[in-house]
Amino acid sequence: MAARKPASPPPAPDPQDAVYVISVAAQLSGLHPQTLRTYERVGLITPGRTGGGGRRYSYHDIERLREIAELTSSGIGIEGVRRILDLENAVAALRARNAELGAELDATREALRQALAVRPPTAPRSNLPALPERAVGQSIVVWRRPR
Repeated sequence: MAARKPASPPPAPDPQDAVYVISVAAQLSGLHPQTLRTYERVGLITPGRTGGGGRRYSYHDIERLREIAELTSSGIGIEGVRRILDLENAVAALRARNAELGAELDATREALRQALAVRPPTAPRSNLPALPERAVGQSIVVWRRPR
């Protein structure tokens, strides 16, 4: 009889996947389930929902609940917590946008560098129109319009 290969553990859920029921989320966050319902009611957290309406929390939600608990235990009111979380979200969004712009700038610099590398060197730019090379003995007169 062949030996059975041990089953590999299931992959860990993505931190954004809403997989934890309210009792597990309460236990993992150290809060009472009613507190989780209150935080949802005041808009501090928005758990996922099943087809039947049951709450499902993600690991990200649990981390946020821990942060809320830490802030409230230090004496910050619910509205203060809301403002702090809003500001943290704004900072995260700005950091992400800054990283996007930095990557775009790097790509633009690289494209410019490559374009300059393949272009033959030219004479310094001037404001004069491009003229064909002059034969010996010819002159050019540049007229300027009066201002």
